[in-house]
Amino acid sequence: MKKYLVAGLLVWLPLAITIWVLSGLLGALDGLFAWMLSASLSVLPQSASLGVERVRHVPGLGVVALGAGLILTGMFVTNIFGQWSLRQWDRLMGKIPIVKSIYNSVKQVSDTLFSTNGKAFREAVLVQYPRQGSWTIAFVTGKPGGEVAEHLRGDWVSVYVPTTPNPTSGFFLMMPKADVVELRMSVDEALKYVISMGVVGPAASPGRAAHLARN
Repeated sequence: MKKYLVAGLLVWLPLAITIWVLSGLLGALDGLFAWMLSASLSVLPQSASLGVERVRHVPGLGVVALGAGLILTGMFVTNIFGQWSLRQWDRLMGKIPIVKSIYNSVKQVSDTLFSTNGKAFREAVLVQYPRQGSWTIAFVTGKPGGEVAEHLRGDWVSVYVPTTPNPTSGFFLMMPKADVVELRMSVDEALKYVISMGVVGPAASPGRAAHLARN
């Protein structure tokens, strides 16, 4: 019975957690959208308020509204006038005390992560951490720059070492490139390996698989 119970748990637990996370996210977006609609009821005429009230409790409408808002925003900021408006907005946010520190930090990180020509978090590597002889998976985030690079001789890389099972926290390290082992696995495979604490191993590379087959 214990064996069957564990087998059934392994089948349903991932699905249950996935549904729970998605339901929570969907509920949060719908709640935010409903709040925005409620705020608009006070300024809209009576005829328009009736239509807004009807769609207020439609499930999933918050996700649709968020997606449409992101697409429209992206279309706006990719033209000349939109880019000028974005620069003015950044300049305004940069003049507000306290807010400017948070806003600028988040903007720099997001620009680095989502830049189409950047290399941050697009390569998984092996590094020795926290001591010599112990290996873990890390992600290349770039190269040291500024004053830091002036004190480092040779070719160095910046890496992020995630913790497990929560990869959103971790450690930032600068290491000689010669001490970093490049991996062929994708970033998704590396994240699965970290999150599962090594239980879900990535598939072997073609060369490694052929070597194991011969032996």
